[in-house]
Amino acid sequence: MSSFLFVVPPLVGHVNPLVGVASALAARGHQVAWAGEPALIRRLAGPDATVHPCPPEEPGTPDAPDSPGEPGGQGGPAGPAGPGEGVAGGAVRPPDLRGPEALRFLWERFLVPLAEAMAPGVRQAVGAFRPDVVVADQQALAGALVAEDLGLPWATSATTSAEFADALASMPRVAAWNDTLLRELRARIGRPGGTGDPRFSPHLVLAFSTPELAGPTPRGGDRVRWVGPSLAARPRPAAFPWDRLDPGRALVLVTLGTANAGAGGRFLTEAASAVRARAGRVQAVVADPEGVLGGRPGDPDVIALPHVPQLDLLERAAAVVCHAGHNTVCEALWYGVPLVVAPIRDDQPVIAAQVAEAGVGVRIRFGRAGAAAIGAALDTVLGEPHVRGAAAKVSAAFRAAGGATAAADHLERLAGQEAPV
Repeated sequence: MSSFLFVVPPLVGHVNPLVGVASALAARGHQVAWAGEPALIRRLAGPDATVHPCPPEEPGTPDAPDSPGEPGGQGGPAGPAGPGEGVAGGAVRPPDLRGPEALRFLWERFLVPLAEAMAPGVRQAVGAFRPDVVVADQQALAGALVAEDLGLPWATSATTSAEFADALASMPRVAAWNDTLLRELRARIGRPGGTGDPRFSPHLVLAFSTPELAGPTPRGGDRVRWVGPSLAARPRPAAFPWDRLDPGRALVLVTLGTANAGAGGRFLTEAASAVRARAGRVQAVVADPEGVLGGRPGDPDVIALPHVPQLDLLERAAAVVCHAGHNTVCEALWYGVPLVVAPIRDDQPVIAAQVAEAGVGVRIRFGRAGAAAIGAALDTVLGEPHVRGAAAKVSAAFRAAGGATAAADHLERLAGQEAPV
């Protein structure tokens, strides 16, 4: 049997896809350990998970508190998807930060500091666990750089397909700046002579999507294995009022993810208004972590709660209104549910473009869309058969891709190979 070390950032959506993969490997008799934030990993992967703290803990230091991420999301805000409002080193990203400034914040205030903080712990984990393969999330750069430096086979966990699109190809100066950051980071914590992109393993890239959604992928080459979403059992929030759902109306799930809570008050309010204007045929459940909608217990049209059981609701939903987070998009499409997407920042515009191109939803402007625009988009995804048909096609592709089982198969094959030097 082989041993696998999963290196993950403190983001829910980046841990969740690998929980199912780790479980599949363990069920086959392999040894599995994690490097990351102990409290978060054990909450998602189970209290008995073997976790090597990254950053390393001082003796007697309690586990760090849970970090932000999408509630129930497959792949969290990430890559370039982003940190939540609280990030590495205590940095707080302003909720209205967008475009190039958001990208700069992501790399300079989150990804690079996180990699430097995690690197010593990853080295300690490798020394203690002695894995045959390291599985590094695209935003846990320390995993890739340390594995490369130590000559270990390593695989990339790509919990968002945005990086495959090479969004910086049309911005050469920004791309050059990004390359410089990575080169300088490698010189500090990895093998200075290395040249590969630590976001794309030369051995194996596990992509938790399929080309039916992601479209053409100029990056990653023949190393990419499209395994589709990896959905595993996850902790449920407090009891949900299932008796308030009206089976005679179309259920719409509205969520912006907890990492975008500070930026979403206006949009959630407008979305609720759009639903109420269609109350005779539509009912909404809204993930409202900051309580901007008031959470009226008796509201028959809009059920607003801080946390919702996303996967359970998607089994019943007719449409989803969201920020185009990769996790929520893929989970909705797993169930064949079409989308209204309003991207905010990070990888979300790329994912929203994929949704529109695949015909599985409608894209609207997050900052400008009011109740009328949100409502019109809802009417389209609820009423146009071709949108539901496209969503069903992507759902079939997702289910055929194999998910966690297929990912485990690829990792087993990698464990039996010698790493290229």
